[in-house]
Amino acid sequence: MAEATAAGRRRGLLSPLGHRDFRLMMTGYSVSVAGSWAYNVGLAVYVYNQTHSAGWVGAVTVGRFVPSTLFGSYGGVLAERFERVRLMVALDGASTLLMAALTLVALGHGAPIVAIALGAGNSLLGVIYQPAVAAVTPELVPEDELAAANTLSNTVGNLAVVVGPGLGAVLLLLGDTPLTFAANAVSYLFSALVVSRISARSVPVDVTAGGARGPLRQMLVGAQAILGSPTAVVLSSYSVVASFVYGVDTVLFVVISEQKLGTGPNGYSYLLAGLGVGGLLAAPLVKPISARARLGPSIITAMAVFCLPTLILLVVANPVVAFVVEVVRGGGTLVVDVLAMTALQRSLPKDKLARVFGAFFTFVLVAITLGAVLTPLLLGATDLNVTMALTGGLVPLLCLLGWPALARMDQANQAELALVEPRLALLQRAAILASSSRPVLERLARDATVVDVAAGQDVVREGDEADALYLVEAGAMRVSSHEGTGRERELTSLGPGDYFGEIGLMRRIPRTATVSATAPGRLLRIDGGSFMAALASGEASSSLLEGAQARLARTPSYLSAGPAVPGAAEA
Repeated sequence: MAEATAAGRRRGLLSPLGHRDFRLMMTGYSVSVAGSWAYNVGLAVYVYNQTHSAGWVGAVTVGRFVPSTLFGSYGGVLAERFERVRLMVALDGASTLLMAALTLVALGHGAPIVAIALGAGNSLLGVIYQPAVAAVTPELVPEDELAAANTLSNTVGNLAVVVGPGLGAVLLLLGDTPLTFAANAVSYLFSALVVSRISARSVPVDVTAGGARGPLRQMLVGAQAILGSPTAVVLSSYSVVASFVYGVDTVLFVVISEQKLGTGPNGYSYLLAGLGVGGLLAAPLVKPISARARLGPSIITAMAVFCLPTLILLVVANPVVAFVVEVVRGGGTLVVDVLAMTALQRSLPKDKLARVFGAFFTFVLVAITLGAVLTPLLLGATDLNVTMALTGGLVPLLCLLGWPALARMDQANQAELALVEPRLALLQRAAILASSSRPVLERLARDATVVDVAAGQDVVREGDEADALYLVEAGAMRVSSHEGTGRERELTSLGPGDYFGEIGLMRRIPRTATVSATAPGRLLRIDGGSFMAALASGEASSSLLEGAQARLARTPSYLSAGPAVPGAAEA
């Protein structure tokens, strides 16, 4: 019971932090994103103090979002073209220099336009950094922990919304705007030092396709990959709608605070913090939701939770109630965003992931910007109550129009699961995969191929390259090996439920025996790379490792076998 409880904790929300490289990445990211929120406050204050103009403060937002929107897709291209960890370190270093320059500008009471330009440059670096983080995450954690990893990343963002502005306010009290910029420079430098210790490395991709693909076509690859996957299209669309509502919120919060709650401009930060708190509280719920075969009801419910509570503020004008409303809403948007990101990471090719997220984040930025632009127009044409009613009530109704697409997505997922269910049952019976989670086994079942063999056919031959694991679904197999004199010796026989081929994969050596069919049969073939990834996602039992050693001991060629794969004993 104690072991089961420990395993449950390891596979919970914090389980990705058990992987050193992911822990390093999140440490650097957490510090830098908190510094960035503090810096955003400082930049707005600096520009306002220099100009005393709300228009110039608006220019700060334009400087942050417009370059990101225009060049976001190409940021994903760059994150694909270079090794991602080294690129992230370089970007952190460049941001350190920009923030140092901004500190000097503030100390010298420099022109606001220079400060805005430096902020825009920092935003451009961010549109490269974010796709790199999202694309490298699947390389740092097992697939069954992707939802938890994405939840943690979003949780850090939500926590930064709560903590960052407060930190910025404290820094402004202690040393005015130059201190907020200097603190952000230090946070980027810290991130660069921590991220540089990540041992995993990605493989750069030739995004030009041998020089045949220009910059525009390079950028379109990410969008085309999303559009080519029905699941990615559906879940990304709902995330974009949620982003549009967030863009509406960035304007409505100011007006609600001023006209309804009587909390003045400061009420904006309280309401925004409420969304962040809601995301923190809802974080433990996301992983079990992502494991469901039917995601449609969860998506519709999450969008309703994000939108409908706004209607409460039509009849209740209380700051405490308003904060609670935003806490509830924050939980809804977290679910939608994490499901979309996890679907993209799981369903699309890894050599396109950075470009996929470059396109995805661009869609999100466009949606936020569109919401922020249209809301003042709607407020001018109607009033605050009508705008709130449309956002809180109409958007959920429009989301229901997507139910047929959600239902088709769920039906396709369930049909695929039904197709691989027999394979899944076979994988679950195999002792070597007993510690792997269901999501990992489902991926193996989808990727596995069925091999029919005739009596007398050799499946693998001694001395050949080890490239796959085989599970016996039906039939009978004979395992034999040759001693140094060349005399063949039968080692054992295998039947349904047995497996072979793991020795060569785990020890990275050629096949140690020949396996032949003694009767017509059917095998399930699992690619070696997929098998090793699945093995690494669980904890191999001592009996499994003892069994592998026993097989090796019975095989004469074991005498020339090399050392075990590093980490195999821990897998």
